[in-house]
Amino acid sequence: MQSATTTDRDSLTSRILPQMTLSKGDETSSTGPPALPSDNLSAEKSAAKRFEVEGNAIITGGGGALGFAALKALLEHGLSGVMIFDVNLTQAQPKIDKLQKEFPACQIHSKRVDITDDLAVAKAVEETGNLLGSVDHLLCFAGVVGCQHALDMTAAEWRRVLDINTTGGFLCAQAVAKQMVQQGHGGSIIFVASISGHRVNWPQPQVAYNVSKSALLTLKSCLAAEWARYGIRVNSLSPGYMDTILNEGEGIAEARKIWADRNPLGRMGTPNELTGTVVLLSSMQATYINGTDIVVDGGQILF
Repeated sequence: MQSATTTDRDSLTSRILPQMTLSKGDETSSTGPPALPSDNLSAEKSAAKRFEVEGNAIITGGGGALGFAALKALLEHGLSGVMIFDVNLTQAQPKIDKLQKEFPACQIHSKRVDITDDLAVAKAVEETGNLLGSVDHLLCFAGVVGCQHALDMTAAEWRRVLDINTTGGFLCAQAVAKQMVQQGHGGSIIFVASISGHRVNWPQPQVAYNVSKSALLTLKSCLAAEWARYGIRVNSLSPGYMDTILNEGEGIAEARKIWADRNPLGRMGTPNELTGTVVLLSSMQATYINGTDIVVDGGQILF
């Protein structure tokens, strides 16, 4: 009788690797060049169309400061409808209602979704597609921060951070990609990584967070290569320290000063300073941007 180890080794030598398929890139594919703009457009209309955002989006963590600012910017640039996935919508609902009044022609919906639950995510994406008519964009803002010394970190805390930040991002991307493939016209997926995925930040210890964000950068690259054939572009943006409620309070005042002192611009960023990158990556101008990470940090990682 063969041992399990021998059997496993035999199966390795006889396996057949699946292989990626790349697009042909011609007019019969999902990745052909976009149509040339009309010569009849005025300069103003041509400029507006260059950064036009078409279709509908899902934004995870859309009730938070960064996700909400991105959502509003996309609506300003033409987004037709949006579904916000969040685990806590109570505090965000008043500003969501206000946004709906500001954009009455747009469909703005919200749904409580645990992005670490693959079945719940798949169901929510399907329901969103049925409600809005399509899902053309995914923006993954949902995430958690964990600042803890590595020697003191429990396995449960390590898994929680990676489960939400990395696995949750993958599950949402996978479900949306399946929806896009079914629709047949591709779309855009944007992960929100971090400068923490590029280097070790100072002075806070946050090994799980840093690892979860660096994993997102590799995830972005892998999916960009694998899903390009379907016309799905996968990119990411890496914010630096942003001036939101997560970075407020006297308890981190010293850290805030250190972050500002080590930044060439001498300050933290604001949520609106991320919106230009989000609009660019979601717009008609980004049809040849795939697998890219854009750092928006005021130069923080230069040192």
